[in-house]
Amino acid sequence: MHSHPVLHWTWRVAVVLVGGPILLAGIVMCVTPGPGIGGIVLGLAVLATEFAWAGKPLRLARRWGHYAKENAVQAQHRHQARKEVRRARKEGSRARSSSLR
Repeated sequence: MHSHPVLHWTWRVAVVLVGGPILLAGIVMCVTPGPGIGGIVLGLAVLATEFAWAGKPLRLARRWGHYAKENAVQAQHRHQARKEVRRARKEGSRARSSSLR
């Protein structure tokens, strides 16, 4: 498609007509109910197939997503550790109270 001038422009217009509304819907869904970030990332992914300017925000979004995932995993590990500490304290206090009786 890229070698033929008419097909090249037709393809670019098709990419804009598909990726543009998805991107706009994602932006709208940021303030209305819906998966706004997912729509933005999907729209950028479609547009990045033909336009270099869409690649940079897409890379930033992917980096942010990776960072958010790592933070969520760390928070889950911290929560699990606190839960185990509480459980150990509770078991220890039960053992002490039963030995006092």
